[in-house]
Amino acid sequence: MPVSQRDVRNRISSVKNIEKITRAMEMVAAARLRRAEQRIEAVRPYASAIRRMTREAAEAAGRVPRLPILTEHDQVRSAGLLLVAGDRGLAGGFNSNIVRAGVAAGREHEAEGVTAVYFASGRRPASSIRFRGLELADSFIGFTDRPAYADARRIAERLIAAYVDDEVDRVEVFYNGYISPISQVVRHETLLPLQQATVLAEDSEEESGDEPRHRAEVEYEPGPEEILERLIPDYVEVSIYRALLESTASEHGARMTAMRNATENAGELIEDLTLEMNRARQAEITQEIMEVVAGAEGVG
Repeated sequence: MPVSQRDVRNRISSVKNIEKITRAMEMVAAARLRRAEQRIEAVRPYASAIRRMTREAAEAAGRVPRLPILTEHDQVRSAGLLLVAGDRGLAGGFNSNIVRAGVAAGREHEAEGVTAVYFASGRRPASSIRFRGLELADSFIGFTDRPAYADARRIAERLIAAYVDDEVDRVEVFYNGYISPISQVVRHETLLPLQQATVLAEDSEEESGDEPRHRAEVEYEPGPEEILERLIPDYVEVSIYRALLESTASEHGARMTAMRNATENAGELIEDLTLEMNRARQAEITQEIMEVVAGAEGVG
């Protein structure tokens, strides 16, 4: 059955409405992305300084003090996996990439006899974990568009308590690291125990280079053990806060890119539908001419 002009015209109108929505969402995401980039730039020096201080205090202490938060568990029986993503969708593979990476790591742990305990920041990863029938120990939602330091502190307190209370023997975090509006990379870092912290090792690699660095000898007052005890909670909080900010910027960048692609696809579809409508109009005109000619021949 041939498509009528009215049907095609209605489809064009619907696609144009969608195009307006996706263009508006792209502009909103771009505006939010600029603010998120500014927040990342502001927190990165502070996060690096906290990590550097924590590492240097641990080196100065010589040995990690026997405190619950600093004690490395004798055996890793369970691993806490924090998946940081968003509350909303329409951002391409932003949420699904984190869920896939976290679940894959959980399966690797399970294969080694280690129980995976999932924590989620964002409605999307929380719902995905529940949908897969996996154990979700806790979730934190409602702030992924603009996370505050208080949100990071709440998550850090929960993870630290889980580690101290032997609910988990290891804490890992998965989040989208922000590179550019069109490029985000899934990052997997170890937060606890301190002896295995990925972020501290990465900072050490960043500071190592061809040119030797000369460090002044630091005297600690009080002792490095006491300072380390105070720094560890801050280190966990700042690390999580940085992950939240990176994830937020990545989400806005991914949504801006996805909406731009959707807008471009809608424009192409409108062009195709317009061409189809013109063909339908030509077909109707041709049919009317044929009917007129046939009628004239019948009269003659």
